Amino acid sequence: MSTNVLRTADGWWVVRGHRATRIETKAATTAELIAERGAVREAAASAATGTPVADLVALSPVTTPCRVVAQMVNYRSHARDSGFTGEIPPTFFRKASGSVSGPADTVVRPSHVKFLDYEIELGLVMGAPLPLGTVVTEPDLPSYVAGLVITNDVSARDVQLTKTQFYESKSYPSFTPTGPYLALLEQEDFAHLLNLRLKLSVNGDLRQDRTLADMIVRPAEALTLLARFQTLDPGDLLLTGTPGGTALKAPPKPVEKIGALLPPAVKWKAFFKSQARNPHYLRAGDLITATIATPDGRIDLGEQRTAVADAE
Repeated sequence: MSTNVLRTADGWWVVRGHRATRIETKAATTAELIAERGAVREAAASAATGTPVADLVALSPVTTPCRVVAQMVNYRSHARDSGFTGEIPPTFFRKASGSVSGPADTVVRPSHVKFLDYEIELGLVMGAPLPLGTVVTEPDLPSYVAGLVITNDVSARDVQLTKTQFYESKSYPSFTPTGPYLALLEQEDFAHLLNLRLKLSVNGDLRQDRTLADMIVRPAEALTLLARFQTLDPGDLLLTGTPGGTALKAPPKPVEKIGALLPPAVKWKAFFKSQARNPHYLRAGDLITATIATPDGRIDLGEQRTAVADAE
Protein backbone atom coordinates (compact mmCIF):
# COMPACT_ATOMS: atom_id res chain seq x y z
CA MET A 1 0.00 0.00 0.00
CA SER A 2 1.37 3.44 -0.93
CA THR A 3 2.30 5.96 1.78
CA ASN A 4 1.39 9.62 1.33
CA VAL A 5 4.01 12.10 2.48
CA LEU A 6 3.36 15.81 2.92
CA ARG A 7 6.03 18.51 3.24
CA THR A 8 5.71 21.72 5.26
CA ALA A 9 8.15 24.51 6.10
CA ASP A 10 9.20 22.70 9.27
CA GLY A 11 9.32 19.07 8.21
CA TRP A 12 7.85 15.99 6.57
CA TRP A 13 4.65 14.19 7.56
CA VAL A 14 2.95 10.87 6.82
CA VAL A 15 -0.74 11.34 6.06
CA ARG A 16 -3.43 8.83 6.96
CA GLY A 17 -6.96 10.03 6.34
CA HIS A 18 -7.40 13.50 7.85
CA ARG A 19 -4.41 13.33 10.18
CA ALA A 20 -0.65 13.56 9.79
CA THR A 21 2.27 12.31 11.86
CA ARG A 22 5.66 13.98 11.73
CA ILE A 23 8.50 11.91 10.29
CA GLU A 24 11.55 11.92 12.57
CA THR A 25 14.12 12.92 9.97
CA LYS A 26 16.65 15.63 9.22
CA ALA A 27 16.06 15.22 5.48
CA ALA A 28 16.11 18.59 3.72
CA THR A 29 15.50 17.31 0.21
CA THR A 30 13.17 14.83 -1.45
CA ALA A 31 16.14 12.62 -2.32
CA GLU A 32 17.24 12.53 1.33
CA LEU A 33 13.73 11.66 2.48
CA ILE A 34 13.43 8.83 -0.06
CA ALA A 35 16.66 7.39 1.35
CA GLU A 36 15.02 7.22 4.81
CA ARG A 37 12.13 4.87 4.06
CA GLY A 38 12.55 3.31 7.50
CA ALA A 39 11.66 6.60 9.20
CA VAL A 40 8.69 6.99 6.86
CA ARG A 41 7.39 3.51 7.70
CA GLU A 42 7.84 4.15 11.41
CA ALA A 43 5.73 7.31 11.18
CA ALA A 44 3.15 5.49 9.08
CA ALA A 45 2.73 2.88 11.78
CA SER A 46 1.52 5.55 14.21
CA ALA A 47 -0.30 7.85 11.79
CA ALA A 48 -3.84 7.11 12.98
CA THR A 49 -3.56 9.91 15.55
CA GLY A 50 -1.74 13.13 14.94
CA THR A 51 -2.03 16.67 13.63
CA PRO A 52 -5.08 17.49 11.49
CA VAL A 53 -3.97 17.77 7.87
CA ALA A 54 -6.14 20.86 7.51
CA ASP A 55 -3.84 22.65 9.98
CA LEU A 56 -0.76 22.11 7.81
CA VAL A 57 0.39 24.33 4.94
CA ALA A 58 1.67 22.00 2.23
CA LEU A 59 4.72 22.83 0.13
CA SER A 60 5.73 21.01 -3.01
CA PRO A 61 6.89 17.53 -1.92
CA VAL A 62 9.50 17.74 -4.70
CA THR A 63 12.31 19.99 -3.51
CA THR A 64 14.36 22.13 -5.86
CA PRO A 65 16.79 22.44 -7.52
CA CYS A 66 16.17 19.22 -9.42
CA ARG A 67 15.76 18.10 -13.00
CA VAL A 68 12.24 18.53 -14.36
CA VAL A 69 11.67 16.64 -17.60
CA ALA A 70 8.37 16.28 -19.45
CA GLN A 71 6.87 14.12 -22.19
CA MET A 72 5.08 15.82 -25.06
CA VAL A 73 1.80 14.53 -26.58
CA ASN A 74 1.72 11.28 -24.63
CA TYR A 75 -2.04 10.57 -24.42
CA ARG A 76 -4.13 9.46 -27.39
CA SER A 77 -6.91 11.89 -26.48
CA HIS A 78 -4.44 14.80 -26.39
CA ALA A 79 -2.97 13.71 -29.71
CA ARG A 80 -6.44 13.88 -31.28
CA ASP A 81 -7.05 17.31 -29.78
CA SER A 82 -3.70 18.47 -31.15
CA GLY A 83 -4.44 17.26 -34.67
CA PHE A 84 -1.87 14.46 -34.77
CA THR A 85 -2.52 11.41 -36.93
CA GLY A 86 -0.49 8.24 -37.32
CA GLU A 87 2.50 7.35 -35.18
CA ILE A 88 3.77 10.04 -32.79
CA PRO A 89 7.51 9.98 -32.03
CA PRO A 90 8.33 10.09 -28.31
CA THR A 91 9.47 13.63 -27.44
CA PHE A 92 10.85 15.14 -24.24
CA PHE A 93 11.49 18.70 -23.12
CA ARG A 94 12.88 20.36 -19.99
CA LYS A 95 11.25 22.76 -17.55
CA ALA A 96 13.10 25.04 -15.16
CA SER A 97 12.91 23.71 -11.60
CA GLY A 98 12.18 27.29 -10.58
CA SER A 99 8.70 26.71 -12.03
CA VAL A 100 7.89 24.17 -9.30
CA SER A 101 5.40 25.57 -6.77
CA GLY A 102 3.20 24.26 -3.99
CA PRO A 103 -0.22 22.59 -4.35
CA ALA A 104 -2.08 25.68 -3.12
CA ASP A 105 0.23 28.40 -4.46
CA THR A 106 -1.23 30.90 -6.92
CA VAL A 107 -0.50 30.38 -10.62
CA VAL A 108 0.71 33.79 -11.81
CA ARG A 109 0.14 34.78 -15.43
CA PRO A 110 2.97 37.02 -16.73
CA SER A 111 1.76 40.35 -18.11
CA HIS A 112 2.76 39.53 -21.70
CA VAL A 113 0.88 36.16 -21.73
CA LYS A 114 -2.70 36.19 -23.00
CA PHE A 115 -3.35 32.47 -23.51
CA LEU A 116 -2.65 30.53 -20.32
CA ASP A 117 -3.46 26.82 -20.38
CA TYR A 118 -3.55 23.89 -17.92
CA GLU A 119 -2.25 20.31 -18.29
CA ILE A 120 -2.72 17.83 -15.45
CA GLU A 121 0.12 15.30 -15.47
CA LEU A 122 1.25 12.37 -13.36
CA GLY A 123 4.74 13.10 -12.05
CA LEU A 124 7.23 10.29 -11.45
CA VAL A 125 9.72 11.01 -8.68
CA MET A 126 12.97 9.14 -9.08
CA GLY A 127 14.26 7.03 -6.22
CA ALA A 128 17.52 5.81 -7.76
CA PRO A 129 20.00 7.06 -10.37
CA LEU A 130 19.11 6.44 -14.02
CA PRO A 131 22.47 6.20 -15.83
CA LEU A 132 22.84 6.71 -19.56
CA GLY A 133 21.94 3.61 -21.53
CA THR A 134 19.69 2.12 -18.86
CA VAL A 135 16.97 -0.21 -20.13
CA VAL A 136 13.95 -0.20 -17.82
CA THR A 137 11.42 -3.01 -18.06
CA GLU A 138 8.05 -3.05 -16.30
CA PRO A 139 9.37 -5.31 -13.49
CA ASP A 140 12.33 -2.91 -13.10
CA LEU A 141 10.18 0.19 -12.56
CA PRO A 142 10.09 -0.05 -8.72
CA SER A 143 13.90 -0.02 -8.72
CA TYR A 144 13.98 3.48 -10.24
CA VAL A 145 10.71 5.24 -9.35
CA ALA A 146 10.10 6.00 -5.67
CA GLY A 147 6.75 7.73 -5.89
CA LEU A 148 4.13 9.80 -7.66
CA VAL A 149 2.86 13.37 -7.49
CA ILE A 150 0.16 15.48 -9.14
CA THR A 151 1.64 18.14 -11.40
CA ASN A 152 0.13 20.80 -13.62
CA ASP A 153 2.21 21.69 -16.68
CA VAL A 154 0.92 25.27 -16.98
CA SER A 155 1.65 26.65 -20.45
CA ALA A 156 1.84 30.09 -22.06
CA ARG A 157 0.47 29.04 -25.45
CA ASP A 158 1.22 32.30 -27.28
CA VAL A 159 4.90 31.98 -26.29
CA GLN A 160 4.98 28.24 -27.01
CA LEU A 161 3.48 28.43 -30.52
CA THR A 162 4.85 31.68 -31.92
CA LYS A 163 8.41 31.02 -30.69
CA THR A 164 8.30 27.19 -30.90
CA GLN A 165 9.66 27.57 -27.39
CA PHE A 166 8.64 24.92 -24.87
CA TYR A 167 11.26 25.77 -22.25
CA GLU A 168 10.26 29.40 -21.82
CA SER A 169 6.52 28.88 -22.23
CA LYS A 170 6.38 26.27 -19.47
CA SER A 171 9.07 27.52 -17.07
CA TYR A 172 7.78 30.77 -15.58
CA PRO A 173 7.59 30.77 -11.76
CA SER A 174 4.46 28.93 -10.52
CA PHE A 175 4.06 27.02 -13.82
CA THR A 176 4.53 23.56 -12.23
CA PRO A 177 2.21 23.25 -9.21
CA THR A 178 3.21 19.99 -7.49
CA GLY A 179 1.57 17.94 -4.74
CA PRO A 180 0.03 17.94 -2.21
CA TYR A 181 1.31 14.43 -1.56
CA LEU A 182 4.28 12.39 -2.60
CA ALA A 183 2.86 8.87 -2.75
CA LEU A 184 5.74 6.54 -1.96
CA LEU A 185 4.97 3.23 -3.63
CA GLU A 186 5.54 -0.36 -2.60
CA GLN A 187 6.45 -2.86 -5.29
CA GLU A 188 2.92 -4.27 -5.51
CA ASP A 189 1.46 -0.79 -6.13
CA PHE A 190 3.03 -0.55 -9.58
CA ALA A 191 0.60 -3.14 -10.96
CA HIS A 192 -2.19 -0.58 -10.41
CA LEU A 193 -0.69 2.39 -12.28
CA LEU A 194 -2.92 2.08 -15.35
CA ASN A 195 -5.97 2.42 -13.09
CA LEU A 196 -4.92 5.90 -12.03
CA ARG A 197 -7.47 8.50 -13.16
CA LEU A 198 -6.43 12.08 -13.86
CA LYS A 199 -9.11 14.76 -13.37
CA LEU A 200 -8.81 18.52 -13.72
CA SER A 201 -11.59 21.07 -13.27
CA VAL A 202 -11.66 24.85 -13.65
CA ASN A 203 -14.25 26.60 -11.47
CA GLY A 204 -15.99 23.25 -11.01
CA ASP A 205 -16.17 22.55 -14.77
CA LEU A 206 -14.54 19.17 -15.52
CA ARG A 207 -12.05 19.68 -18.36
CA GLN A 208 -9.78 16.61 -18.28
CA ASP A 209 -10.71 13.06 -17.25
CA ARG A 210 -8.70 10.02 -18.39
CA THR A 211 -6.85 7.03 -16.96
CA LEU A 212 -3.26 6.07 -17.69
CA ALA A 213 -4.61 3.45 -20.10
CA ASP A 214 -4.87 6.37 -22.58
CA MET A 215 -1.09 6.86 -22.36
CA ILE A 216 0.99 6.24 -25.50
CA VAL A 217 4.48 5.73 -24.02
CA ARG A 218 4.24 4.25 -20.53
CA PRO A 219 6.70 4.96 -17.70
CA ALA A 220 9.16 2.07 -18.13
CA GLU A 221 9.54 2.72 -21.87
CA ALA A 222 9.72 6.48 -21.26
CA LEU A 223 12.63 6.08 -18.85
CA THR A 224 14.43 3.79 -21.31
CA LEU A 225 14.04 6.34 -24.11
CA LEU A 226 15.08 9.20 -21.86
CA ALA A 227 18.20 7.33 -20.71
CA ARG A 228 19.50 7.38 -24.28
CA PHE A 229 20.63 10.99 -23.67
CA GLN A 230 19.63 12.10 -20.14
CA THR A 231 20.65 10.92 -16.70
CA LEU A 232 18.32 11.29 -13.72
CA ASP A 233 19.01 11.24 -9.99
CA PRO A 234 16.89 10.58 -6.89
CA GLY A 235 14.42 13.43 -6.37
CA ASP A 236 14.26 14.34 -10.07
CA LEU A 237 10.82 14.68 -11.64
CA LEU A 238 9.40 13.31 -14.90
CA LEU A 239 6.04 14.66 -16.07
CA THR A 240 4.38 11.96 -18.17
CA GLY A 241 2.04 13.93 -20.45
CA THR A 242 -1.51 15.19 -20.28
CA PRO A 243 -4.83 13.79 -21.56
CA GLY A 244 -7.19 15.61 -23.89
CA GLY A 245 -9.30 18.51 -22.72
CA THR A 246 -6.81 21.37 -22.59
CA ALA A 247 -7.95 24.79 -23.81
CA LEU A 248 -5.67 24.61 -26.86
CA LYS A 249 -6.95 22.47 -29.70
CA ALA A 250 -5.85 22.18 -33.32
CA PRO A 251 -7.96 24.09 -35.86
CA PRO A 252 -10.10 22.14 -38.34
CA LYS A 253 -8.08 20.62 -41.20
CA PRO A 254 -9.36 23.04 -43.91
CA VAL A 255 -8.43 26.02 -41.74
CA GLU A 256 -5.05 24.49 -40.97
CA LYS A 257 -4.32 24.02 -44.68
CA ILE A 258 -5.20 27.63 -45.44
CA GLY A 259 -3.06 28.81 -42.54
CA ALA A 260 -0.06 26.89 -43.88
CA LEU A 261 -0.15 29.12 -46.97
CA LEU A 262 0.07 32.34 -44.98
CA PRO A 263 3.21 34.15 -43.75
CA PRO A 264 3.92 33.14 -40.11
CA ALA A 265 3.03 36.56 -38.66
CA VAL A 266 -0.31 36.61 -40.49
CA LYS A 267 -1.05 32.97 -39.62
CA TRP A 268 -0.48 33.42 -35.88
CA LYS A 269 -2.40 36.70 -35.78
CA ALA A 270 -5.41 34.96 -37.33
CA PHE A 271 -5.05 31.90 -35.08
CA PHE A 272 -4.91 33.84 -31.84
CA LYS A 273 -7.76 36.07 -32.95
CA SER A 274 -9.88 32.92 -33.12
CA GLN A 275 -8.45 31.66 -29.81
CA ALA A 276 -9.52 34.89 -28.10
CA ARG A 277 -13.10 33.60 -28.36
CA ASN A 278 -12.19 30.39 -26.49
CA PRO A 279 -13.50 30.66 -22.90
CA HIS A 280 -11.38 27.77 -21.60
CA TYR A 281 -8.09 29.64 -21.27
CA LEU A 282 -7.23 30.52 -17.70
CA ARG A 283 -8.06 33.95 -16.35
CA ALA A 284 -7.43 35.79 -13.09
CA GLY A 285 -9.83 34.52 -10.42
CA ASP A 286 -10.10 30.99 -11.83
CA LEU A 287 -9.67 28.04 -9.47
CA ILE A 288 -8.00 24.89 -10.81
CA THR A 289 -8.72 21.61 -9.01
CA ALA A 290 -6.73 18.48 -9.86
CA THR A 291 -6.84 14.91 -8.54
CA ILE A 292 -5.13 11.63 -9.41
CA ALA A 293 -6.26 8.38 -7.78
CA THR A 294 -7.22 4.77 -8.42
CA PRO A 295 -10.94 3.99 -8.06
CA ASP A 296 -10.31 1.83 -5.00
CA GLY A 297 -8.20 4.50 -3.28
CA ARG A 298 -5.15 2.27 -3.12
CA ILE A 299 -3.17 5.17 -4.61
CA ASP A 300 -4.56 8.64 -3.97
CA LEU A 301 -2.38 11.69 -4.56
CA GLY A 302 -4.75 14.10 -2.86
CA GLU A 303 -6.35 17.24 -4.26
CA GLN A 304 -4.46 20.18 -5.72
CA ARG A 305 -6.26 23.55 -5.60
CA THR A 306 -4.56 26.52 -7.24
CA ALA A 307 -5.97 29.96 -7.96
CA VAL A 308 -4.95 32.02 -11.00
CA ALA A 309 -3.85 35.65 -10.77
CA ASP A 310 -2.29 38.21 -13.09
CA ALA A 311 1.21 39.47 -12.37
CA GLU A 312 1.16 42.79 -10.56
